[in-house]
Amino acid sequence: MGPGAMRSMILGILVLGVFGLASELLLLEHFDGWQQWIPLALFGLAVVALGWYGVARSRPPVRMLQLVMGMFVVAGIVGVVLHYRGNAVFELEMEPALSGWSLFKAAMMGATPALAPGAMAQLGLLGLLWCWRHPALASTTETPPTTMDA
Repeated sequence: MGPGAMRSMILGILVLGVFGLASELLLLEHFDGWQQWIPLALFGLAVVALGWYGVARSRPPVRMLQLVMGMFVVAGIVGVVLHYRGNAVFELEMEPALSGWSLFKAAMMGATPALAPGAMAQLGLLGLLWCWRHPALASTTETPPTTMDA
């Protein structure tokens, strides 16, 4: 299997993941406050970038996708923190004496899935992997790669 086939499979997984997670957030009505709209907006940007790439397989849509995928990683990490904090606050309201490992465990197992936003970060990393050394990013003035670069 060549690098082009591998790149196509990664793109297919990325597209499935973007539509799958966006659908899940919509079905869960993940729009209670502006913070919950951030992942939905990023999924929208990803769809635009992927569609643009489908029409014009060139440098600008790949660069846009790199930017959006970087934002996916950041949003995923921030989302894990927000989910955890929300669960911890709730757990402390229910049982103010919780602390340490007990609080951590209760917050991680809380009503809001604390690690779920990590899936967005994973998709971002997958998208960045797809963009890495993408042929559309190759400069015409760039020197040819040596065997060490391959």
